[in-house]
Amino acid sequence: MADGTANPEQRTVLVVDDDPDQRELVAVVLGGVGYRIEEAGSGAAAVEATRTHAPDLVTLDLGLPDMDGTEVCRALREFSDAYVIMLTGRADESDRLIGLDVGADDYMVKPFSPKELRARVAAVLRRARPAAERPVPAPMVAPTSVVDPARGLVVVPDRELALVEGVPLPLTGAEVLVLAALAREPGRAWERRDLVRAVWTEEFGESQFLLDVHVGNLRRKLRKAGVREEWIRSVGGTAYAFIPSRPTDAPD
Repeated sequence: MADGTANPEQRTVLVVDDDPDQRELVAVVLGGVGYRIEEAGSGAAAVEATRTHAPDLVTLDLGLPDMDGTEVCRALREFSDAYVIMLTGRADESDRLIGLDVGADDYMVKPFSPKELRARVAAVLRRARPAAERPVPAPMVAPTSVVDPARGLVVVPDRELALVEGVPLPLTGAEVLVLAALAREPGRAWERRDLVRAVWTEEFGESQFLLDVHVGNLRRKLRKAGVREEWIRSVGGTAYAFIPSRPTDAPD
């Protein structure tokens, strides 16, 4: 479904908001540039509409009457690879962290301009998301892949896929891109602002705050996958580095 392009005429956006005026506003802004629009006014309706219409992207309000938006996002992630942009009046850091942690691809605080909304939607849709749990045989690994044999790590940025010992990691597209950038140059201390610029080039790219969120999620997911070694380390409080692999014959 998501192929990395952002042609509005080929994309369906599900607009989820219990406020009819807000729902209409988003629908008009995105429908006006060619996206096919579906709408839902509750969490349950959003889940059903996602199953029915298989949208490419969902704009998701957090304050729904029947389910919190984070619960809806978690439910969607059980069966859909649609991109999710959370639209909310909540500006608290904790809300952003929770939203990203349950699988949202971006987070916008109301009010926002139509131009920014269109730009963020287009930027998210330019990311390529692979089919869930898709195996990648060794001969299919692309030249742009990052391979660390000592760790059994393979990162395929073009397919937003990362594997450890052949097992796919449940990473978001942004987390895969951050991991690929770090692993491509082991030992390099990336200043946060430089890493942001290296990974995201769109006008409304990721912030240093969101980079910290992605790195935190990466560390947690790697530990959950059984990785005992701290692969990504903070350097001087302002940078991140992917520690080099030890030679396989190095003494303990």
